[in-house]
Amino acid sequence: MSLDKATVRRIATLARIEVPDADLEATAAQLSGILSWIEQLSEVNTDGVAPMSGGIDKGSLGHKSPWRADQVTDGDKVEKVLANAPDRQEDFFGVPKVVE
Repeated sequence: MSLDKATVRRIATLARIEVPDADLEATAAQLSGILSWIEQLSEVNTDGVAPMSGGIDKGSLGHKSPWRADQVTDGDKVEKVLANAPDRQEDFFGVPKVVE
């Protein structure tokens, strides 16, 4: 698929991206290359390939995520952590209110 400058300008407007007129030609070429690559992917035969949520099929490889004990690991260093806090409120950082 080949894109022209007018189409790239329209895409940029819809995406709220500023593309200077001097860059329209190069951007059109780059986007056309990306779309051509995507078209090539549609030609790949995926019959019999199960959908995956990641790069590893955990079931067939016997891969299991390790379990760990759920423990608090804050290091019990509240005083060190808050020593330089500009606004300390008890054992927490004080921050300015941003929503009224």
